[in-house]
Amino acid sequence: MSLGITDDQVELADSLRKWAASLDPIAAARAAEGEIAAGFDHVWSAAEEMGVAAIAIPESAGGGGGTVLDQAVALEACAHELVPGGLLGAAIGGLLTGRPARFGVQVHPGGVVWDGGTATEQLLLADGATVSAELGVDLSARHARAGGSGGSPDDRRRLVAVTLAAAEAAGVARWCLETAVDYAKVREQFGQKIGAFQAIKHLCAEMLETAEAVTAAAWDAAASADGGDAGQWAFAVDVAQATCFDGAVEVAKNCIQVLGGIGFTHEHDAHLFLRRALSLRALVGSSDAAAERLTAFAVTGVRRQVDVDLEGRDEAIRPDVRSTAASIADLPAGDQRAALVEAGYLTPHWPAPYGLGADATTQIVIDQELGRAGVVRPDLVIAGWAVPTILAHGTDAQRERFVRPSLLGELVWCQLFSEPGSGSDLASLRMRAVRVDGGWRLTGQKVWNSMAERADWGICLARTDPDVPQHKGITYFLVDMKSAGIEVRPLREITGEALFNEVFLDDVFVPDDCVVAEPGDGWKLARTTLANERVAMASARLTKSVERAVEIAGSRDLGPVARAKIGHQVALATVCGLLAVRTTLRALGGHGPGAESSVAKLLGVRSRQESSELVVTLQGDELALLGPLTKLSGDALAADLWEQLNTRCLSIAGGTTQILRNVAGERILGLPR
Repeated sequence: MSLGITDDQVELADSLRKWAASLDPIAAARAAEGEIAAGFDHVWSAAEEMGVAAIAIPESAGGGGGTVLDQAVALEACAHELVPGGLLGAAIGGLLTGRPARFGVQVHPGGVVWDGGTATEQLLLADGATVSAELGVDLSARHARAGGSGGSPDDRRRLVAVTLAAAEAAGVARWCLETAVDYAKVREQFGQKIGAFQAIKHLCAEMLETAEAVTAAAWDAAASADGGDAGQWAFAVDVAQATCFDGAVEVAKNCIQVLGGIGFTHEHDAHLFLRRALSLRALVGSSDAAAERLTAFAVTGVRRQVDVDLEGRDEAIRPDVRSTAASIADLPAGDQRAALVEAGYLTPHWPAPYGLGADATTQIVIDQELGRAGVVRPDLVIAGWAVPTILAHGTDAQRERFVRPSLLGELVWCQLFSEPGSGSDLASLRMRAVRVDGGWRLTGQKVWNSMAERADWGICLARTDPDVPQHKGITYFLVDMKSAGIEVRPLREITGEALFNEVFLDDVFVPDDCVVAEPGDGWKLARTTLANERVAMASARLTKSVERAVEIAGSRDLGPVARAKIGHQVALATVCGLLAVRTTLRALGGHGPGAESSVAKLLGVRSRQESSELVVTLQGDELALLGPLTKLSGDALAADLWEQLNTRCLSIAGGTTQILRNVAGERILGLPR
């Protein structure tokens, strides 16, 4: 998905991409190769007439009167088409001066003048310096060298420049992703489209992950520039600097890899986008420097806090929600869960009478007001998977029997899906279910079952028809875990503890009234979710291990390398939260989830695994002498190592990272199976 989220922003981006393409901008860049004095004047004249670089300048000064985010959306769209001629410098200068012109801008003391070679006005950091245009790596730009030295840093200038450059990086990354995917869909080798090869599919999926991270960070930097909180903007800009420019370069390199030999030629346009990405990264400066600043921010308690503008849609409902939340907060802790269930606030997105069938706005207001009142919702755990399926596909009797007791915590659930030979390939499961009088007899083995040792009920998939295709012969059962013939054996994991179990079912009877939907519908049910998805705002708090790393940074004298590593994890965890925010904003706009919701799991796993490993490595060689490992030993390093080892399951559970990348490649990017 592109930078813009609102319908107006999406329309702006679409129209500008079409306008930019009509200028044949890449041909203009190629035609001017080697010409230092190339001004790309016909492109600039068209851009000036459109007011592309002046969108965020007040109308009274000859601009468009838009927001910084509007300007960023426009720059992303133009970078997607590689428009030459200095739009970035003009947009930066316009925001700094409040008037439109063809600006060159020196962002760092003694540094390059961005777009100085095509500018008619120069914004320098030292008085009296001379400017001379030079050729650079980016064939679509003419930057300049400033003679002399001196000048003082201008932090606002840096923030504006990185904000708008990040938008261009997002446009470059998006073009590279689209180009690679389009090629992978049509290029044939070894008798099939190369996009069907898992190696290519995974490479494209990884490009998607990076492009979405770049987009989210660039969007937030621009959005926070309009927010009025200078500290939050500075934090968001450092997240963008730590994320967007390395990310754009990586996606551009991978685009060439997917293209193969043709991508390495000067004839193909891919190298032009790589050149733009390399130039932007060089102009902005080190991502490690931004990461170090993020660590310093985080140590002082700064976190990215994104407020959603509900545009007045909350005014009618907020007083009642606030009153209800306050009344729940006044109850003893032991009574709050029942009150949440009664009000429909535990699962407001579920249909009545178990929820409110709440729209996105109502869900967010409920979250906000419960948070304000200090009320914490209990985690439904596996019931959060089981009950929506019963609500959507079960009988009235099943809903009456299971839903409310599960919400109240009176029933604990486990999941009986995976088998020793059927993990990510769930359709290959072998557990048998044989029809008998009044029900079914289930026989087989399940594995990786959390809470099975204390669960009251399990959701179970079993094969009821071996003579039909795999996906069609599976049935969805509700299994009483107290039934005769069930044996639960704990599995000791790499942490040394037993959080999972093996479950053996030997001729276990399940009555017909515990079959959900019809026999053979199990595969469809296993993949179902309620249409009214949960909408929630991301917490400002970073993930557990990132917060722990920040704690270590605040208590120890770490060197710059370690502080940069911590800052990069702060940036990644923040981006994961931003992906959730963007999904929420789409829901508020009446749109389904974009690629962010799928990418969030992949990046979230990476964030938790990398940050937990970093926490352990920050503590040096004491790890080699660590005694018996237990999460609750009271030893901080032992707890940190437990977390690192435990997070290894995240890239396996719920579908391995590799399978999820296959899914992303096929369902989001449209690559062939």
